[in-house]
Amino acid sequence: MGILPVSPRHHVWWGVGMALRTLTLGLVGVSALAGCASVAGSAAGNLADDLSAAILNQDDPELVRDNLPAYLLLLDSLAANPDAGPAVLGAAARLYAAYAIAFVDDPGRAATLAGRARAYGTRAACAANRRTCDLEGLPFADFTARLDRVKPGQAGALFSYAVGSLAYVRTHSDDWQAIADLPKIEAVLTRLLVIGDAADAGTVNTYLGILNTLRPPALGGQPEVGRSYFEKAVELTGGRDLSVLVEYARGYARLVYDRELHDSLLNRVLVADPRQSGYTLLNTLAQRQAAELLASANDYF
Repeated sequence: MGILPVSPRHHVWWGVGMALRTLTLGLVGVSALAGCASVAGSAAGNLADDLSAAILNQDDPELVRDNLPAYLLLLDSLAANPDAGPAVLGAAARLYAAYAIAFVDDPGRAATLAGRARAYGTRAACAANRRTCDLEGLPFADFTARLDRVKPGQAGALFSYAVGSLAYVRTHSDDWQAIADLPKIEAVLTRLLVIGDAADAGTVNTYLGILNTLRPPALGGQPEVGRSYFEKAVELTGGRDLSVLVEYARGYARLVYDRELHDSLLNRVLVADPRQSGYTLLNTLAQRQAAELLASANDYF
């Protein structure tokens, strides 16, 4: 069997991009609509909760795609306020990241929208903690020193910063400076394992699994570290989030050329019931990707 040639840069693009295609959607209802609710009061909060559930439990991704732009415009209007807080700014970052990666096929437009995601994430981090203002351009040691001073109450904004930054990397795969920021994004995610919300822990572990399996060991990758993150993500989500299994197969099993594990994980996705509370949308997309990966397996391995 032939092995598809994959350059380091292409592998970074593929891993980050395909991961965000499913994973950022899991943040749409929970964070973006919650951001609206945080400024609109309890009645709107109840509506936001209902809309959140409707999005995450939707088994028609195209229906979600066609209706998300209305929320983008709503968040733009709220974020235009100079006093906009981290909840609104973080919601805008996550929703723009999800929309740009999951639903926009035009590369130029996706890059523009992801740029907005990163800008909103940067503003969210700054609004939450002045120590996380002006992070761009800092040497790595100074960057991590600032992260060490971020408290649990500011973790949500930091997570939004990471999601916006990852979306930007995905849509600027020819920009080595953007790719060079991946170690900083990994440092943010590692910090979130310590201070982050337990509800986000599965996603954080999955992202870390992806980042550690972007490259083979000879180029600095750490596949076994990545595998441990994937296993932890499966444990934390109880196996209900099928996108974790897809990323495990795509990131780890393909990197180490473990065909048996690869097919086992993906077949597990295909036979699972996608209708799981809070995961139906993710799982519907994950099953589509699992079928595509299995179809290409003979060419890869």
